[in-house]
Formats: sequence, C-alpha cells, structure tokens
Amino acid sequence: MAFEGLTEKLSAAFRRLRSKGRLTESDVKEAMREIRLALLEADVSYKVVKDFIRTVSERCVGSDVLEGLNPAQMVVKVVNEELTRLMGSENQKITMASNGPTIVMLVGLQGAGKTTNGAKLAGWFKKAQGKRPLLVACDVYRPAAIKQLEVVGGQLDIPVFQMGQEDPVKIAKSAMRYAEQHGHDMVFIDTAGRLHVDEKLMTELQSIKAEVKPSEILLVVDAMTGQDAVNAAQSFNEWLDIDGVMLTKLDGDARGGAALSVKAVTGKPIKFIGVGEKLDQIEPFHPSRMAGRILGMGDVLSLIEKAEQAIDQKKAAELESRLRQNKFTLNDFYDQLTQIRKMGNLQDLLGMVPGMGQLKDIQVDEKAMNRVEAIIQSMTPYERENPNVLGSSRKRRISAGSGTKVEDVNRLLKQFDSMQKMIKQFTGPGASKKMKKLQRRGGFPGIPGL
Repeated sequence: MAFEGLTEKLSAAFRRLRSKGRLTESDVKEAMREIRLALLEADVSYKVVKDFIRTVSERCVGSDVLEGLNPAQMVVKVVNEELTRLMGSENQKITMASNGPTIVMLVGLQGAGKTTNGAKLAGWFKKAQGKRPLLVACDVYRPAAIKQLEVVGGQLDIPVFQMGQEDPVKIAKSAMRYAEQHGHDMVFIDTAGRLHVDEKLMTELQSIKAEVKPSEILLVVDAMTGQDAVNAAQSFNEWLDIDGVMLTKLDGDARGGAALSVKAVTGKPIKFIGVGEKLDQIEPFHPSRMAGRILGMGDVLSLIEKAEQAIDQKKAAELESRLRQNKFTLNDFYDQLTQIRKMGNLQDLLGMVPGMGQLKDIQVDEKAMNRVEAIIQSMTPYERENPNVLGSSRKRRISAGSGTKVEDVNRLLKQFDSMQKMIKQFTGPGASKKMKKLQRRGGFPGIPGL
C-alpha cells in the first residue's frame, strides 16, 4: 500500500520523541530533519516539503507544545493537522449540475487508468447515490479503447455511448442529446490520452470542453509515477483549468508523494482515489482520514463505510438471531468470512484499525484464509451444520478435496470449537454482565464504542 515506507519512518521519529519525556527545541529540530527526509524519499515535491517543515516547526517550538503535559503527542497532533491541511482539509465532492445531466469530463495521460477508473466512478455514483450514469467513448485513437469501456460498462451494468472513430467533439455533442432523451442524470466522458502533454491533445480537449460545458473536469493521475503525476496535473490545469484529481493505483508499491503534493502545487483537490483493481475499489478522498493512515492512527470511518457496503444486512440480522439461540455453524462462519473479504485486502483493512498500522509483526496470511475457505467448501451441507460428525475418514476426504492436510482440517475445527465456546459466553446466562465488564475495561482497544 502507498505510504508504507513513509508511515514506518514517521512512526520511528515519533517513538524517539516519546522516549524523551520533556522536549527541547533541538529535539524538535532533529525530528523535523527526519520527517523532511522521509517526505523527500516519498517523492513529495521539494518546495512542498520545505513549506510543510517550516510551518510545523514554527508551531512545534512554541511554548504551548514544549511546555505541555505531553509534548511528543502535541507534535504528532500538529503534524496530523498540517498533513490534513496539505491534502485539502476536507473531502471535496463532484459538482452537480442544477439543470440537466451532470457532465464529468475525464482527462489524463495514457496509462493512468482513465477508462477503467472513469467506469469505476460511474459505478460508485450508481451504487452510492442511485444515479443513472452514461459512459461516453471519446477516445477514438487508442486501439481497443472503445471495447475496453464497453466491457467495464457491461460489468457494471452501465450503458456506453459510442460512434466508432468519429470526431470526438461530435461524439460528445451527440452523447448529450442521447443522455437527455434517455433520462441519464450523469454523463462520464472518456477522452483520449497521450504519453505526454502536447498541443494537439490539449486543443482537442479544449474543444470538447467548449462544446459540452462539463460540470466537472476530473484529471486521472497514476500515483505510481510520483512527482511526474504532479507535473502532469500542473500542465493539465494550465490548459484546461481542471476541477479536481482522481488518484489511481494507491494500492500499489507507491511512495505516495503525489497525494501529498498535488493539492499544494495545483490548488486543485483530490476528490477520489483508486485503491485496487476491482471495479468497486474506489472511494472518496478524505484528507483527514488519509493523514490518519499515514501516521499509523488508523481510519475507522472508512473501515465502517467498507463494512456497510460489503455486509448483507439481512444475513447479519439472521446471524444475530442464530447467535442469540447459541447457534453458530461453519456455514455462518463461511458467510462471515466471505463478507469480510469483500471489503478488500485484509492487510490494508488491518491498517485502518488504530494502532495496528504501526505493528509490522502482524501479517494477514491470505493463503491460510484461502485454505479455510477450501476446507469448508469441501464439506457437505450436513457436515457444515454438524461438524461433530467429522471422523477420520471424512477428514481425509475433506483434506483431499481441498488440497490441504488433515492437520489443517483439525486446526480449523479446533479454532471453530474455541470460537463457539467464546460466543456461548456472550450469548448464554450472565452474558449482559460479561458485556458490561468488557465495557468497563474500555471495550475493544482503539475502537471507541465497541
């Protein structure tokens, strides 16, 4: 995930500050040197780093911080606030048209993921806000660009308007008429890209802009390209006066500098981020939440939103009813495992839990999860409901069917038995007293209210 190296270096700098107790001005300056190096290594713009360190230093050497009860924590708070401000302070939404369909014009260099992520964005609005989007194929130069848009549109059940290799300006104009006639309230125009910014490309994009007057011009940039992404954003902004940025491939091994630089350099906010290859792996960009992730503080709000989107509420209610009756089977366990995995990469989800992002020793073994799924799928429905019938011959059959060892089957059954005993403690007699005892201890560490 992006920022992993930066998070590690910042956490190390803060640990050294906490170990000192009282802080001096020289302690703060030493920490700022480490933070400056960490940001530069993350490919953040030099000017942005320079301004950031100056602002943080000025705030941290004040008496409020150095003479406070917990000066190290105050430094972390200042860094968190300034990181949030650097990335735009709060989530910026797509501008919606007051009359007629909202037109979002997607622009960017070739290879940034414009076609796929434009479709992802349309899918997000369809699912999250109940919109009726239309995708428009105006990239008539790249081989298979139209076909690619039709494929992803089909997967998301979103119609695609295309006129083959016609003039892109003419296509965009015709698409507007089509959208109004067929009741589409959002239109996403996929435009052509180049390997670099050139006058021919920009002139064409300016012509499309003049013709359809988009509500929003959204620049799609690849986070993996680091500072080059910021340079591209600056160029597109000078030519088109973009409204915002969509940063893609933040799930890759990116240093993350683009996310920290683009707002400061262009003045335009990041509005959405792509966090995976799947068509639902897109989310609105929240500067404060991203700052929390970078500093290893977690991101509970995004975790809750992912859970709300992934978890089937009907199944959750059924499970609650079964738990109250002390009924929890391998079928229930499998359903829960499947819904959790819909939320995305489990290691990334762990990083959203406050404090967990700093614990590098905790690793989620995805292969082990796959083995668990394979073992349960190799059982008959009766065996899943009644695991106590699993004797040695049945276990051998299940291990052979799942490509695992009998020891793996035994391990899963032992873990499941322990889980059932724990569930009975909190659903049987005296359960309310046990829950109150857990609450008196502060609930689950790091997650208030749970």
